[in-house]
Amino acid sequence: MNENLFAPFMIPMMLGIPITTLIIILPSILFPTPNRLINNRTISIQQWLTKLTSKQLMNVHSPKGQTWSLMLISLFLFIASTNLLGMLPHSFTPTTQLSMNMGMAIPLWAGTVATGFRNKTKMSLAHLLPQGTPTFLIPMLVIIETISLFIQPVALAVRLTANITAGHLLMHLIGETTLVLMNTSLFTALITFTILALLTILEFAVALIQAYVFTLLVSLYLHDNT
Repeated sequence: MNENLFAPFMIPMMLGIPITTLIIILPSILFPTPNRLINNRTISIQQWLTKLTSKQLMNVHSPKGQTWSLMLISLFLFIASTNLLGMLPHSFTPTTQLSMNMGMAIPLWAGTVATGFRNKTKMSLAHLLPQGTPTFLIPMLVIIETISLFIQPVALAVRLTANITAGHLLMHLIGETTLVLMNTSLFTALITFTILALLTILEFAVALIQAYVFTLLVSLYLHDNT
């Protein structure tokens, strides 16, 4: 129990050099390029999931918004694969780093906002001031709406970081508790191990759900600006 609780979230180093980049590139190996006339089951499942996700995300978009489909699908696959990578023992989850999630959220959010100001300038500016606002409230509401606009990428990054970090911390605590209880009460240890197994299954689902939520929110920002 003397182990640092946040040790799994520290950036791994090799010879004093961060190897985060190598870890981030690693999941791309899981998505091989099909080079056969008839695909195997793994590639067929990947393609089916990609088409299903693409259909769910892009159905509501205009033709201009659908030009983002490749980027959004790539974003979903990247976040999902890195989240699942963190479920492996003695591994590192890049999406637990707020700096990395901010690095994904800010450019995507800025791209959607820039697209909106380019294609729908009047409508984008109109979002800053709700219709029918009393005159004396106009300066205050413009400030509030502007702040809420700039909070969107922060909310995207913090939501992903908090959900992944909380799940990993809970698994770590229950796992440590199970090891301690094995020396005192085997029955209680069995109960906590069952809880840990169920929580692990839940975390696999959370890893995919959080990737979908992050991509879906970016898609909604894009929909509001195209």
